[in-house]
Order: sequence, then structure tokens, then C-alpha cells
Amino acid sequence: MDSSNSENGVASLVNGGHHSATSSSPTSSRYENQKRRDWNTFGQYLKNHRPPLCLSRCSGAHVLEFLRYLDQFGKTKVHTPICPFYGHPNPPAPCPCPLRQAWGSLDALIGRLRAAFEENGGKPEANPFGARAVRLYLREVRDLQSKARGISYEKKKRKRPSSLPLPLQLPPPPSGAT
Repeated sequence: MDSSNSENGVASLVNGGHHSATSSSPTSSRYENQKRRDWNTFGQYLKNHRPPLCLSRCSGAHVLEFLRYLDQFGKTKVHTPICPFYGHPNPPAPCPCPLRQAWGSLDALIGRLRAAFEENGGKPEANPFGARAVRLYLREVRDLQSKARGISYEKKKRKRPSSLPLPLQLPPPPSGAT
């Protein structure tokens, strides 16, 4: 890939960074702006791919290649199993383990690119961002990073609204009232 895709653009792609000059309408949400930047960056990646790729020929394997490419811009320390700090959430000293993209950033990125693919005319059944290999890769990254940090990943449980209203608690009447 050539240097026309700056490190800044890639950092913005994954970490949700902002650029001062935006050509979007004031009604665009932060999510929509980020999705547009992500889509443009992925398009640039395909253009710079050797050989260049068109979107119709893009597969889940190309998406995985893109995600691995993004790791070089990561800021999350991922301890290897041979590291003495493997499994420790707060290591007491620096180590030579690599920096990677955080799982949450990759997961959000794939969600935005999956939506952008369909918004740009792609058919849902041909969406490379929804490929089984991509889902498995994200699960593998999540599990590897949680083990490396010693923090197990728990799926968030949805809170269900109670069907019974809570009784209104009134303060007791003043003691001197007659």
C-alpha cells in the first residue's frame, strides 16, 4: 500500500478521530460522518491493494487482510502467552508485547462498514463485512485480548423494564402538624 493513505486517516478510521474540515451537512451525525470516513478509507485500501481490487470482488478474506493491516496503527497492548504480564489487567512494568487494534474498535468499524456497504448498493447476502470468517476473526481477537489482559468478556445483559410501576415514596408528614 502506498503512503497516500496517511496514518492519521487510518487512526481516524479505527479510533473515531475527527478532522477539522468536514464537508458534510450539519445534520449528519457523528456516526454517519465516521461511517463515511471508514467507507472512504476502505475504498482507498482497495485502490492501493496490489493488484487493485474492485468492491464486487472483495471477499471476507480481503476484509481480514484489511483488519490485520490496521493492527500496525493500534494502541492496545496485547500480551503474548510468554510475557510475564500475560493475564494481568494492570502490568507493573513495560514489556515488548505488540500494540494492536482493540477488539471494540474493530467490532464497531466492521459494523459501520457493513452498513455502508449496503447503503452504497451492495446486496446483504454479498456483504464481505458480514462474512463468517470476519465474525470468527472478531471473536478470536476478543477472546485473545481478554485472556491477555486477564479480564473475561461478559456479554452485556439487557435490562428489561419492569411491568409494575414502583410505588411513589412520599416523605413522612411533619411531626408538629395538627
